[in-house]
Amino acid sequence: MKVLLENLGLKALHRMDPEIAHTIAITALKTSFVPCPGPTTSSRLQTSLAGIELPNPIGLAAGFDKNATAIRALSRAGFGWIEVGAATPQAQPGNPKPRLFRLSKDKAAINRFGFNNDGMHKICARIAGSTNTVPVGLNLGANKNSMNKASDFAKVLEHCRDHIDFATVNVSSPNTEKLRDLQGAVALKALLTDVMQVRKSVPVFLKIAPDLTDHELEDIAKVAEQTGIAAIIATNTTLDRDRLQSSNALEAGGLSGEPLFEKSTRVLAKLNKLTKLPLIGVGGISNAEQAYAKIQAGASALQLYTSLIYGGLSLAAKINNNLDNLLAHDGFANVAQAVGSNTKKWL
Repeated sequence: MKVLLENLGLKALHRMDPEIAHTIAITALKTSFVPCPGPTTSSRLQTSLAGIELPNPIGLAAGFDKNATAIRALSRAGFGWIEVGAATPQAQPGNPKPRLFRLSKDKAAINRFGFNNDGMHKICARIAGSTNTVPVGLNLGANKNSMNKASDFAKVLEHCRDHIDFATVNVSSPNTEKLRDLQGAVALKALLTDVMQVRKSVPVFLKIAPDLTDHELEDIAKVAEQTGIAAIIATNTTLDRDRLQSSNALEAGGLSGEPLFEKSTRVLAKLNKLTKLPLIGVGGISNAEQAYAKIQAGASALQLYTSLIYGGLSLAAKINNNLDNLLAHDGFANVAQAVGSNTKKWL
C-alpha cells in the first residue's frame, strides 16, 4: 500500500510545475499523510564522518529543505544525516521563475535557483527549534548583491554555529555570479581561513564543482588540508550538457541527477588519491549499486537529492537496505572498510 501511494503521489507531482511540486512535497512531508520508513541502520551501515557518528552513510543534500522547515520529518525518512540550506546572511528571492526543470528522459534536473532562502536568522531559529534523530548541518551561501561574498560564509556560520553539527562552504553553485571564482587557490584559502576562525568546534566541509581541471583539484586539495577543512563534498551540479535527451536540456543552470554520476565519481576517485581528508560522494545516486561504487571510489559518506524526484522519499531506506547486502556480499564488516577499495575503476 505504501509503495502504491508513493507511486501515485509521484505521478501527480510530475504533472505539475517542478517548483510547485517541490513546495507541495515539502508541505505534505510535514503531515501524517506521507509515510516515512523511520530510522535505517545496522552495525554494517553505522559509520563516522569527520568525527560525526552516522546511523547510515546516506545523507540528504542541501537544496531539498532550503529553509529548514521539514527537519523533523526528514530525520524519519531513512537518511543518516541531513544538510539544509543554503542560507545567506540576508533573505533573498533568488533568480526569476521558471528556474527548476525536470529532465525525465535523463532522470535529471536543471536548476538556477540562485540561493533563494529566508535568510540565516529564520533558518537558524528553525534548526535550533527542531527535534531530529540524525545529525543536521547547514550549507553556507553568499548573497547575490553582496560586495564581499567571501565574508558572507563566515557571517552565516558565526550566527548558526551553536545549533548545527557541521557546516558546508558552498563555492560551487553555478547560479550566483562569480561564486565559482572563489574556488581558485588564493581566494579559496582566504575564504576558508576566515570561516575557520569563527567555527568554534563545528566541522567545516567544502563543496566543489565537477567541472574542474586536474590542476584545480590539486590546488583545492592542498588548500583544504592547509586550512583544516574536515571533509570535501564531491560534487555540486555541472554545466556539462553532454548526451542529454530531454527537451529542457539546454536550459541555463546546474545539471544534477543520473548524467552526473560518472563525472562526479571520477572527481571523487581523483581526490581520494590527492588527499586523506574524508570525502562525501554526491551526484547521480539513485540505487545501492551507485552508492556502493562511490564508496569504493573513496567516499566515506554520500548525499542525494535529484533521485528523490523519481524515486520518492522511500529511496534512502531502499538504498541503505540494499547497500547493507552489497557490503556483506563482499565481506566488509562496515562502510569504512569499503572506502576507496576500487578507485582504479574511475581513474
